[in-house]
Amino acid sequence: MISIKLLILNRWDSNSANGSMQGNKLDEAIMSKKMKRRDFIKTTSTGTMALAMSAVIHCREKPDRPNILWLTSEDNGPFLGCYGDPNANTPNMDRLASEGIMFTHAFANAPVCAPARNSIITGMYASSLGTQHMRSKRAVPNSITFFPQLLRQAGYYCTNNSKEDYNVAKKPDNVWDESSTQATYANRNPEQPFFAVFNFTVSHESSLHQTTDVQHDPDQMRLPDYHPDDPVIRHDWAQYYDRIAELDCQIGDRLNALEAEGLLDNTIVFYYSDHGGVLTRSKRFLYDSGIHVPFIVRFPKQYQHLAPSAPGTMSNRLISFVDLAPTILSLAGVEIPSHMQGQAFLGLQQRKPQDYVYCFRDRMDERYDLMRAVHSDKFKYIRNYMPHLIYGQHVEYLWRMPTTRRWESLYKQSKCAGSQRFFWEHKPAEELYDTENDPDEVKNLAEDPDYRKILFQMRQALNQWMEKIQDTGFIPEGEMIARTRKTTVYEMVRKTGHYDFEKSSHAAETASLGKIENLFLLKQYMHDADAVIRYWGITGCLILGCRAVPLLPDIQNLFEDACPDVQIAAAEYAARFSDPRKSLSILSMLLDHEINAVRLRAANAIDYLNETARPLKPKMLKKISDPDEDVRKVILKALSDLEK
Repeated sequence: MISIKLLILNRWDSNSANGSMQGNKLDEAIMSKKMKRRDFIKTTSTGTMALAMSAVIHCREKPDRPNILWLTSEDNGPFLGCYGDPNANTPNMDRLASEGIMFTHAFANAPVCAPARNSIITGMYASSLGTQHMRSKRAVPNSITFFPQLLRQAGYYCTNNSKEDYNVAKKPDNVWDESSTQATYANRNPEQPFFAVFNFTVSHESSLHQTTDVQHDPDQMRLPDYHPDDPVIRHDWAQYYDRIAELDCQIGDRLNALEAEGLLDNTIVFYYSDHGGVLTRSKRFLYDSGIHVPFIVRFPKQYQHLAPSAPGTMSNRLISFVDLAPTILSLAGVEIPSHMQGQAFLGLQQRKPQDYVYCFRDRMDERYDLMRAVHSDKFKYIRNYMPHLIYGQHVEYLWRMPTTRRWESLYKQSKCAGSQRFFWEHKPAEELYDTENDPDEVKNLAEDPDYRKILFQMRQALNQWMEKIQDTGFIPEGEMIARTRKTTVYEMVRKTGHYDFEKSSHAAETASLGKIENLFLLKQYMHDADAVIRYWGITGCLILGCRAVPLLPDIQNLFEDACPDVQIAAAEYAARFSDPRKSLSILSMLLDHEINAVRLRAANAIDYLNETARPLKPKMLKKISDPDEDVRKVILKALSDLEK
């Protein structure tokens, strides 16, 4: 551990929330070096951590249980002064770090809010529960408890102010004592410990939907290597740092209130963001810009025995959101349920540090994709199972940001070069980055022979993790819904014969490689008895493109498949490379399917077909009133393109 080089404030800074540039900065010695954020946050080894105690003291038997306060923000990476960011004006969070422990390797498991919160509240990977698709709201088993329920059973008063968004069909009963914009720990009984969440939205993506005057200087912004140097993009970055300054003021107000109430000395305070963000190629994507989060924990003196190190230190321990539920239970002295997949990293039940953290990306709003990632302390490995789909798929909400529209326009004008083009072009099946020396992740090392050993190790670690949690991402969403009408996804995949993970993952891996020598395997997959395998067979043909035309008769045989997801993929392929009339009729029919995910996938296929889909324009005009918002968004985008 090393000390954090910070100015110590005499009080929490109370700058007004107008983004004032007043306030303390990093000291001149640090600023004069102009250190990169990654250089500043390098730390020494976390050292050997204490192993979990064999017996856990139950909360009701411990009279001095800590209060626990979560201060959370939305859509921001570690853009703080304490993380070495020279553009940041964050005196309150800097002071919190100087009095606490700053984690330099903290990650969201999903790069978007609802699946990330699902992993937080359950202590389980959403991709294990089948809740990984954005706002899919799948059911989870009754046996899966939300961790505040366990805290309440142990006597804690639990409040949430105010966002829930847990990505489940129905929230369990009795999760919170209070959950609203007015929720507060002040309503608890005297001497009752509390767990409280206060969520701040000022840095949310929507804060950049409208252009405003800025107080940060756009010319001083450090643009990531993948962003073109353009005034519109520079302005968005400056506007975003204004919002971070406002966030810091709001954090300071909450800490002032805690101190005024006499609770600062018996409350463990957490600050973190719900995922990375927010400018284009961060939120929704598995680069560090989308998953790396600021994470600070302050322990008062009487609870230092629960802390891993002294105040004012840094930890390079790898942690992720799935670890939060067991960690909070560990701090509260509550036994961690066996179903939780995360590991406690604080308190009496903490586990030894892990070598990797794992992340997932599935459907984001109206667009499908499938990516998985594993992160070590230095390297990141990303596995793209749908490399034929570009990173820059049109997501209506993302396109409200000026940076997105401007970047796309510059690309279409051939004004982007090198790493600035990658976002708009087909992906490789594998990506490997040295995140320590290449923080913007623009140099893919997957094909570099010098990194072959690391590539193999991380690929193997990712595959082992997916098998361990029985990752449900290989099941197309429509088929997932069809198979779970009377059960949950989590229970379904664990019933013999209902989901063959090994066979499904192997089919997806083979298909995504896009190798012509696998053509015979793809043919076999398309004749398999399992719809998931057939789906990956035809998806492999989409990835191969025209090179899979020899399999066209097999593809056309899938027009009448029992699985709509298979039908859609077959129709999309045939529409591209054969007579589109029959294919378009299939897509038109499936636009009326009862399952919204089937309609959405059909809408996506139609949008990908561009001008080929023009005969469906009358049907598309009818679907702009579809009950599913995501379907409407894709159809409107497709119609707009046809008008152009």
